[in-house]
Amino acid sequence: MSGEWQGKWALVTGASAGIGKALAEQLAFGGTNLVLTARRRERLEDLAQELRAKHKIQTEMFVADLAQATAPGEIFDFTQTKRLTIDLLVNNAGFGQYGEFQTVEAERLLEMVQVNCSAVLHLTRLYLPGMVAKRSGDVLIVASTASFQAVPYISTYAATKAFDLFLAEGLAEEMKPYGVRVCALCPGTTESEFHQVAGHPSRSKGRQQSAEMVAKNGLRALAAGKSYVISGLGNYLGAHGERLVPRRFVTRIAAKLFRPAAKKEP
Repeated sequence: MSGEWQGKWALVTGASAGIGKALAEQLAFGGTNLVLTARRRERLEDLAQELRAKHKIQTEMFVADLAQATAPGEIFDFTQTKRLTIDLLVNNAGFGQYGEFQTVEAERLLEMVQVNCSAVLHLTRLYLPGMVAKRSGDVLIVASTASFQAVPYISTYAATKAFDLFLAEGLAEEMKPYGVRVCALCPGTTESEFHQVAGHPSRSKGRQQSAEMVAKNGLRALAAGKSYVISGLGNYLGAHGERLVPRRFVTRIAAKLFRPAAKKEP
């Protein structure tokens, strides 16, 4: 599974924590050389040093904030300057924001679209031509079980992840003639900093999978040539079970689960 990319180079975005870190660890265990990128330099340095020492791989790191439109090009230029051939692109970086739409800062919502959609699209567009030219390569895009339905109170996040899923599924078919595999990894609730950053209420989190298990499921599905994978049987049944009932009903149920608690009068 992770050994599929032994001796090759993988680029992992959002590698400093959560699923991104778990993906980097799994790939390093399989002997993959890594370009790690995220916003937090100290965490990246620690992770790069740890994986290099533990698994005897090569590591490079590039600090970048994908909320900045120039970041994907800067990352690509870095790997070009280093003369690194990226055989696996892992588009993991992303974030959500919980709350009623009109109460979330517009800048925060637009940054979410930039990181979750535009940066994913841009990085994929930058690295795919090289993969097509050599008739091999892989792209893993981290989507979500939220890709399959509207989710009130994280409406923008769910919409961005639907974009990621559809992009991955479409590209998976486009790239087949060129020997390039593309897969969307759709985790449900995962043990990570995501919920803390997004401000999710604890009641909406549900049963959590470990980031390690999510990472293993994603890499296994990509190696198997799948266009998407839903991590966890319960998540799989839930995502596909929604197709059996009206969309509006599913959205109403989600709204009840995610609706902010009523503020108590002083």
